[in-house]
Amino acid sequence: MKSRFRFSLLTLMLLVCHTSAAQDAVNEDPILQDQVRYWKGNLHTHSLWSDGDQFPEMIADWYRQRGYNFLALTDHNVISAGQRWMSLKKIVDRSDSGIVDRYRQRFGEHWVEQRKSPKNGDEEIRLKPLNEFRALLETRGEFLMIQAEEISDRSEGKPVHINATNVAEALMPAGGDTVREAMQNNLRMILEHEKSHGRPVLPHINHPNFGYAMTAEDLAAVVAEKFFEVYNGHPGVNQLGDEHHASIELMWDQINAIRFAAGVEPMMGIATDDSHEYHGRAGSRPGRGWVMVRSRFLTPEYLIAAMRQGEFYASSGVSLTQHDFDPRTRTLTVTVDAVEGESYRIDFITSLKPGTDPHKIGLVVHSHDGDKATYQMKDNECYIRALVTSNAAHHDPSFKDQKKQAWTQPVGWPTK
Repeated sequence: MKSRFRFSLLTLMLLVCHTSAAQDAVNEDPILQDQVRYWKGNLHTHSLWSDGDQFPEMIADWYRQRGYNFLALTDHNVISAGQRWMSLKKIVDRSDSGIVDRYRQRFGEHWVEQRKSPKNGDEEIRLKPLNEFRALLETRGEFLMIQAEEISDRSEGKPVHINATNVAEALMPAGGDTVREAMQNNLRMILEHEKSHGRPVLPHINHPNFGYAMTAEDLAAVVAEKFFEVYNGHPGVNQLGDEHHASIELMWDQINAIRFAAGVEPMMGIATDDSHEYHGRAGSRPGRGWVMVRSRFLTPEYLIAAMRQGEFYASSGVSLTQHDFDPRTRTLTVTVDAVEGESYRIDFITSLKPGTDPHKIGLVVHSHDGDKATYQMKDNECYIRALVTSNAAHHDPSFKDQKKQAWTQPVGWPTK
């Protein structure tokens, strides 16, 4: 009896130890925890595959090492797929003489493939496709690459650029007689691609003030689009507008005031780098703007689903721990993940409903100095969103006197 009791006790102890070890493995595994958290990512990035000046895996490694969780390479009218060789001279001319040495140093002599061109004998380097290099960089629950493209079109002599995140193949610009028509045609193509391939694709309008190509009326009218860049880190995209054109910040409220009156869902705001330059020179450098997506899992499907639900905020340097809207009380609460030595202003912004006298758009209805604030919507307000501004300068500004900021999405929209 005693020996059997000892055996049973030993079996029980082993079972408890095994269960405890299994639970520890679950607790340590970010996939198995199944918890909602924020994931940091950039959805607008260029490489040597189009007009960037760095190898794509070097770019991805830069973001990975700096705590980003996902990255979309969005080269113009191409995805990084298939065989592609590029002249060594063109690579050096675009960047500097040390680019290949740094590439070899990071990934090793055997990774970098060099040859003489079969056409003219010039030295060439092979550009690695995403499906080849992603295995060196991706870590489940930590860092993810998403295949994407910047569909770069023109109409009426103006640039019409739309990013498509999570595409299965490259999509060629659809064109159109007007800017608005080109936007609609390209969005229709993206949505058809999504349907035919059975995978979610997130389209977003890029830098609407680039070339002053798009108006608030254009963006409000293209109702299939629900995302645009409220902040783009390229210095040449006219983020602040001019005496004849609205800033992107004001344009966002103009778009949503029109959409509210038309009974159309709101436009949501994304922050991106639009990075091209990775060697320290002036230009569109990485690390200026990003999105923080609240999702259970780090997969393209979950990230896109969360963004479509508005479960994200845009940032150029400010982090939030909370941005929650209570639909019952119509109250938005914002809490900043405060950095020691910084102070914050939280502005609550809306547009007043049509018929309100005066009918104001982009109105700051409440401001609070501090790292937490709450605002309850009034009956005459279309929506509410929050803009958080730090007193600290942006670490790499894209325009004069830029401060670190964060943007929450418009909430309080009437449900259908």
